[in-house]
Amino acid sequence: MNSDQLAGNWKQLTGSVKEKWGKLTDDDLTQIDGKREKFVGKVQERYGIAKEEAQKQVDAWYATHEQKAHAAGKR
Repeated sequence: MNSDQLAGNWKQLTGSVKEKWGKLTDDDLTQIDGKREKFVGKVQERYGIAKEEAQKQVDAWYATHEQKAHAAGKR
């Protein structure tokens, strides 16, 4: 899933984001609006972790959703 796809599907993906990062508020999700850098920054801010760790977590989440989207496309 590239950044454009994330932005385009952001509203549908926010439930999954909140499952993974429950400390993110609805306002945070609105501000992120599918933008990767904002996503990483909000995870970093809410969880008090290093930017590199936040990036790693977001990248892993992206990879999971990319695999799901790819698998769904094969059906």
